[in-house]
Amino acid sequence: MRGAEGYAGRIVRAHGVFAIVLSVAIVLRVITVLGYPTVSWFGDSGTYLGAALHLVPSLIRPSGYSVFLWLLRPFHSLLVVAAVQHLLGVLTGVMVYALVWRAARARWPQSDWLPGALGALVTVPVLLDAYQIQLEQLLMADELFIFLTVAAVTVVRWRPRLTWRAAAAAGLLMAFGALTRSTGLPLLIVLVVCLLVRLIQGKELRIGWRPVVGAVVVFAIPMLAYVFWFQSVHKTFSLTRTDQIWLYGRTVDFADCTVMKPRPEVAALCRDGLPKDPKAAAAWEALWGSTSAFHRIPDGVGGVKANELAGEFAWLAIEKQPGDYLRVIARDTFRAFGWNREPYPNRITVEGYRFSSQAVPLSPDDATFGRRYGGVSATPKVVEPWAGWMRGYQRWFFLRGTVLGVILLIGLAGIARQWRHWGGPALLPWLMSLALLVIPAATADFDYRYVLPAVPFAMLAACLALIRPAKDAAENNPLTPSSAPYLDVPK
Repeated sequence: MRGAEGYAGRIVRAHGVFAIVLSVAIVLRVITVLGYPTVSWFGDSGTYLGAALHLVPSLIRPSGYSVFLWLLRPFHSLLVVAAVQHLLGVLTGVMVYALVWRAARARWPQSDWLPGALGALVTVPVLLDAYQIQLEQLLMADELFIFLTVAAVTVVRWRPRLTWRAAAAAGLLMAFGALTRSTGLPLLIVLVVCLLVRLIQGKELRIGWRPVVGAVVVFAIPMLAYVFWFQSVHKTFSLTRTDQIWLYGRTVDFADCTVMKPRPEVAALCRDGLPKDPKAAAAWEALWGSTSAFHRIPDGVGGVKANELAGEFAWLAIEKQPGDYLRVIARDTFRAFGWNREPYPNRITVEGYRFSSQAVPLSPDDATFGRRYGGVSATPKVVEPWAGWMRGYQRWFFLRGTVLGVILLIGLAGIARQWRHWGGPALLPWLMSLALLVIPAATADFDYRYVLPAVPFAMLAACLALIRPAKDAAENNPLTPSSAPYLDVPK
């Protein structure tokens, strides 16, 4: 009996702080679902749901999230979709905690409480951030994307010696992430670079070429399968028909057609001299505004011709004005570090990331898709006082952009301190976090929704960078009976 009590006491000391954080996180999500007993709709939600209902690849964006919705369709409930996404958010926090706890436990094997307390602290912005909870409520691909990419990094960092099977699993998760949000496609480069770094590290971490090749090959399999699926439906060997459209939206922010001198057909996309809306970003105006040139092109934004013309315009702008292109990338990357949230790309978009005070009626198309998918569960509802509690919570409890910048600097400083070890275990999550901030700014536009996927990786990097790796055997096998209290069997 005493052995069992001692074992329980060690469990409480080891993971008690995280249990409190996790409990609060679950309670907040329960309150959210009580206050908003269905998903929250956004501008892109109908596109995802339509592709799920017909199980066809979307012209505009990869349809991994639509497949996810299709898998949940037998429940015939959008409330189930919201609940599953909240579960994915909680599991993301658990993965972050597990990685930090293992690293800290290996560093301080004699301490019962410190690894758990440190791991719990790192998960606070992941589990308790109000905008993160609201993101999980949205009928959008972002939460699934966050879960998949964090899972990929968790697999890679789980043990010092990376097997080819683990690398292949990480490659598969990264592929699913890329098919959920196209931002995930360049993240493979980050993963491969970090695997190569481990390849040239010291002998104790040498992994050989098999994990690198395994990750790339397994990543390519679902990507190629999707491309063939897209080609069979839309007669185009591609992931979407809008990859160049988004890049065009990025470049109109600085493009000067008097400098570019495009040919006449492409010049139709020039926006020189058109009035600018001070309340909306240039990319939003160029793609969706009343003066958008795509309204005059056959098939609009989703057409082959539009994508070709947009690509020619965008690459010409980058070639002729490279300095301006780098300037807007830097400007919009640093938007993520502002203390307050500005109404960018426009006020309506930013309002879509806040818990609403009243139910907004759906558009006719969204209402049709919603009823077909989830019946009465598609009807927006706001239930007080639960919804009011979450609105009040969201005013105060979220990670400020400036704090995120400080966290990234801490991670960078720790990586620099471990330069002899090529940045150590913090390199992969730190580069993932940076990439998730820079890629949207370079290929589309800034959006506060795009910042949230970077947060778990930034927190991981800062913590792993500050934990100096242990030099004894515990580092290579951190979960031994002496260093992992939950593995001890009471006698």
